[in-house]
Amino acid sequence: MAKVMLRESADEIFFYIAKKDMEETIESIEFSDDDKWGGEVELSNGETWFIEPGPKNLPKEAVCKKIAD
Repeated sequence: MAKVMLRESADEIFFYIAKKDMEETIESIEFSDDDKWGGEVELSNGETWFIEPGPKNLPKEAVCKKIAD
C-alpha cells in the first residue's frame, strides 16, 4: 500500500507517489461517476492499482494498493 496524490488537469488525472517520485496518468478507471469514483485503475506505465471507491473530490490524498505491474 502507498500514499498517493491524485489531481486532475484538463482531461487527465495524475497519480503521484512521492516515495518513488513517480507520476503517471490514469489511462482507465473502473468507476468514473462523481458519486462513485475509483476501483481498479490502469496507469500509463502499465501498472494496475486499486483506489477505494468514493466521491470524486480531486485533488486528494489516498492510500492505494498495487495489484499488478
